Amino acid sequence: MKTLGLILFSTLLLAFQPVAPSYQISPAASRLTWTGHAEAGSWAPTGALQLRRGSFDYDGTRLKNGRFEFDMASITHADANLQEHLRNEDFFDVTRFPVAVFQLREVTRGEAVGQLTLKGITKPVRFPITVVRQPDGTVRVRGTASIDRTQFGVNYNSSSFFQDLGSYAIRNDFQLAFDLQAAPAR
Repeated sequence: MKTLGLILFSTLLLAFQPVAPSYQISPAASRLTWTGHAEAGSWAPTGALQLRRGSFDYDGTRLKNGRFEFDMASITHADANLQEHLRNEDFFDVTRFPVAVFQLREVTRGEAVGQLTLKGITKPVRFPITVVRQPDGTVRVRGTASIDRTQFGVNYNSSSFFQDLGSYAIRNDFQLAFDLQAAPAR
């Protein structure tokens, strides 16, 4: 009988655990920038990308259960030809795959752990981030993820797949730097 009472009491305690408040990202107040790299030399094109929407749970110490949707058609670069090339089938094929999604499981010791879906392919990713609660109650999340594009079927001019590319070879990894602003969901 004591065991049953203890189990019931423990279950009730777990049921009344406070739920971490949900936060909504403000796409207009957030910034995402990407940087690619030539395999040889110093050429490193950069551009921007828009976040469609995002949310996560944050209890003041732990950030978890996030979902972030990226508008792949918004990828920009100063050179219009490169911008369109990034949007076509050689790279991100935004007509077929207009949205990329990062599902955050949790942040542990300053490292985000989750699943990235890009071009319909889902792979685990992890990268360092910082989370700062602002005096006004909003939360700022910053960091840089290094993504191996070839894991998501973006093989264009990768020396891992093509030989004798010379100065046309593009490194497999690119960086996505982010500075996200979020407020408690209403």
